[in-house]
Amino acid sequence: MNRLVCLAAVALLLIAACGGGDPVSEADAPITIGAIFDLTGATSDVGTLYAEAIRDYYARLNELGGIAGREVDLLWNDYGYDVAKAEQLYSEYVQAGAVMFMGWGTGDTEALRGRIAADRIPFVSASFSHVLGDPSEAPFNFLVGTTYSDQLFILLDYLIEEAEATGGEMPNVALMHHPSPFGLSPWRQGGEDYAKQRGIEMAPHEMARGNTDFSATLTRIAESGANTVVFQNTSGPVSIAVKNARDLGLDLRFACLNYCSNEVLVDLAAEAAEGVLASIIYSPPGEGIDGLNEAAEYLASKGGSIDEEGLLYGQGWAVASLVTEAIERAAAAGEVTGDSIFAAFETFDGWDTGGVTAPVTFTSTDHRGIKGMRIFEIREGKFQPVTEMRMASTLEAAE
Repeated sequence: MNRLVCLAAVALLLIAACGGGDPVSEADAPITIGAIFDLTGATSDVGTLYAEAIRDYYARLNELGGIAGREVDLLWNDYGYDVAKAEQLYSEYVQAGAVMFMGWGTGDTEALRGRIAADRIPFVSASFSHVLGDPSEAPFNFLVGTTYSDQLFILLDYLIEEAEATGGEMPNVALMHHPSPFGLSPWRQGGEDYAKQRGIEMAPHEMARGNTDFSATLTRIAESGANTVVFQNTSGPVSIAVKNARDLGLDLRFACLNYCSNEVLVDLAAEAAEGVLASIIYSPPGEGIDGLNEAAEYLASKGGSIDEEGLLYGQGWAVASLVTEAIERAAAAGEVTGDSIFAAFETFDGWDTGGVTAPVTFTSTDHRGIKGMRIFEIREGKFQPVTEMRMASTLEAAE
């Protein structure tokens, strides 16, 4: 018997036991959030820790009394990075009363955006596709991370500045990307044009799904004259690529956008990850960030450690915290509905995440809530900052 059937059966028993008395009032009823996670699919190498954090966050929140005295009912499932499965689960959870939804991938979030708007369900995804932050394109989507396009712009600016400061070669970039809308997002949504605007060479190179050796691709990249590889992929495939490059002795600079900028890459690639530049939106543990204290305390109470769980866990916790803040604002203003949560998101104006991210702002014309990131370098297996927070200043290039 699945979970929804069980809940329905329990509800009927309770009504019978009460002799047909007054139903539970809406003010006391659980607040339902739908969520889909990638636990077994193509991006599960990074999706699992993110999902664990969100589930833990709401378990803890319910232990503390929920939101305005109401329990949070988190309906979730693994969708295996399958767009059709995402659409099925979305429909199921909306029918079950979800007033808020937490998604994962770029392809599925972009596919759902029309239905999300029609259903008037605020949707926070782990995808940072630039178009999803444009209310004219995705009215009920809210981005809680620096877009892939802005990450790429900030990273390219840094590489150009570094070359100018040292008198080195200007970056000639190969964008090695996941074979999906996620992988192509920064290239298609402004990256190609921005590289031309900055006067540098950049070309995309697909990383075939399931590939266990990228030596041939890397050799072609090196022979093309490229000196820098930027990865828009998750940590598993990237770890293979950087190990291949080391074994081939290729003289290439490597940099990651956010979904390979994590401890999973270090664990998988070991010494081959040394020197890789990382695009950090969510602060890693170990920096004394106040915004990670609750997660650290919760994990410690369960015998775990935020240092062991790492950056992706911190990201999931921070996203859940932001979603909860919006729902709490909606509850304080009256009803908790999709429309009231939507309105609450648009009241965020420089919201402080306790140092986990740049301040968060949403407006009626811009749902790209976070505009900044820092660049780190992997040194001796640790993430070391090489820049302060850098804010995107080239938003118009990706429109």
